[in-house]
Amino acid sequence: MNAPKFELPKQPPNPFAVEFIENPTQDQLRKLALEHTPFCFETKYGSINKVARNKSRMAKHTYVIDRGGDASAFSHKTIEPDKAQALIDAQAAYIREAGKMIAVQGYVGVGPYAVPVEWNYTLEGANIAGMQQILSFPRESVEDEATRAKPFAAAFRLFYTPNFHPDMPGGQAIIVDLDNYVTYIMGPDYFGESKKGALRMLAALHYRCGGLVMHAGAKAVHAKGQDLTMGILGLSGTGKTTTTFSKQGEVTQPVQDDMICIWPGGNISVTENGCFAKTWDLREENEPIIYRGTCDPSAWIENVYVDADGTPVFDKSVLSPADVARLEAVLVGTGAPEANVKAYIAGDKKLEEVLDANGIPLDGWDFVKWSENGRSIIPMSAIEGAADLHAIPKLRSLGILNRDEGRDAAMPGLVRFTDPAQAAGYMMLGETSKTSAAGKERGKTRSPFTQPFFPLAHSLQASRFSELASTFDETTMWLMNTGYVGGDAKAVNAGDALKVKIRHSSAMLEAMLEDRVKWTEDPDFGYQVVDVDAPENAALVEKVPREILQPRLYFQAKDRMKEYEAWVAQLKQARRDFLAKYDVDDAIIKAVVH
Repeated sequence: MNAPKFELPKQPPNPFAVEFIENPTQDQLRKLALEHTPFCFETKYGSINKVARNKSRMAKHTYVIDRGGDASAFSHKTIEPDKAQALIDAQAAYIREAGKMIAVQGYVGVGPYAVPVEWNYTLEGANIAGMQQILSFPRESVEDEATRAKPFAAAFRLFYTPNFHPDMPGGQAIIVDLDNYVTYIMGPDYFGESKKGALRMLAALHYRCGGLVMHAGAKAVHAKGQDLTMGILGLSGTGKTTTTFSKQGEVTQPVQDDMICIWPGGNISVTENGCFAKTWDLREENEPIIYRGTCDPSAWIENVYVDADGTPVFDKSVLSPADVARLEAVLVGTGAPEANVKAYIAGDKKLEEVLDANGIPLDGWDFVKWSENGRSIIPMSAIEGAADLHAIPKLRSLGILNRDEGRDAAMPGLVRFTDPAQAAGYMMLGETSKTSAAGKERGKTRSPFTQPFFPLAHSLQASRFSELASTFDETTMWLMNTGYVGGDAKAVNAGDALKVKIRHSSAMLEAMLEDRVKWTEDPDFGYQVVDVDAPENAALVEKVPREILQPRLYFQAKDRMKEYEAWVAQLKQARRDFLAKYDVDDAIIKAVVH
């Protein structure tokens, strides 16, 4: 593969003649957020919490402008240029009427592949500006003194207006102009739209320059006398951030928690100067780095429950009538039906009346359970032991997380792929179970390379990955189940399933990194699994149950082999159908279905 050609696009002058608050400090942004952003509150730690209308990213309201008349060229919904321009013009009128914007100028990434970005927000988005400034790299980390003396030259630009609601479904629209590298965000008030707005454009630019942006965490690991980077792919909720911050080998240093780009030869470029972590059930004993970073005064948090005394509560689920009464203005102001809120406070509606059989709130009653998709934005400076992002070792380990859940959950705890074709197939599948980050939706899902933000045709990812993998030196590729075997949390409590715990994941990864695993071929899928009977694996089997390492043993012991065999047959067909839909090479499909 030829060396990549990297040329930055150039933005014209900012089109708005309004007052700009350019690159305010974090202290200034906190003051602006408390003054102008609805439902922003200071916690007892000094961090700022925003309770948003949106509890997750709105992919269904994201549209790429299709000027070529070929929607198949994109993985997102598309919109006609004239319709897009009408929405952009309406947003522009709102901005002119507002008369003031916050401009954050910084970089996505550092080093030779860094991209300068200008994010622009109306004042009600001050909290989002503060979060984005944390994750972007400042000019001084990328530019020399002579360049810093010149006006900032943006390659990408975003305009974000949380309180402008366009005439579109849901009163929201994210319009993506990949030809000009501009994104217009109208209506959402969730930080993820800002973060992904730039990263989506980065995915298009880096693909066009010969790289591949991957929805993956990364950590630098020193093991067996060598320095390497481990990449960890995973959809939201699979444990990508948790795995990134767990320790393996002699030394482990977090690099990125969400997005990296891979280049020929296993070279890596980073994207963000901090961490965007889920906070549900966050505990210091399980995730000390993320917990302490989240409780640092420099952090911003979003959609986290906060007690009356300002203490964030990371495992809050059901709200009592008293809780709802205290938070009535916030809940109604972020979309809860006022009549339902008052009925719950008054006791006219009981909790059990507004939950379905699975414990999920009925429509109009979401407010009785606090969102599990709380988030924290932590600067790299508050992440203990973080790597030097200017000197990242080459990629030598790349894996994908599958948070398997349900009665048919049977993915092994750890899988090693036998060749690049098999690895490419499973990465293209991007299998997991949907979690709280998907809102109310539950069940199994697939997303190519776990990358719902790649805006071009998803089939391009498989071919580009194959090209890049052919240039790597020896790189171990693997899959890890971070969910369950044989059921879900309820089944675990009833003794009818097993949970893959954080300590299990760490033990499996450490054994693999230190080359202490003896592998055996899985008879159904052809990938390699841990040989639970090999003496060489005795220490690992002491730490991780045999049935997690080889779920077939669990189903045998529970006299559920008919279920297991049906799962194998169904899964092979579903995987074949999914890969064929994206015109994946036959050799990759054969490697997956065995």
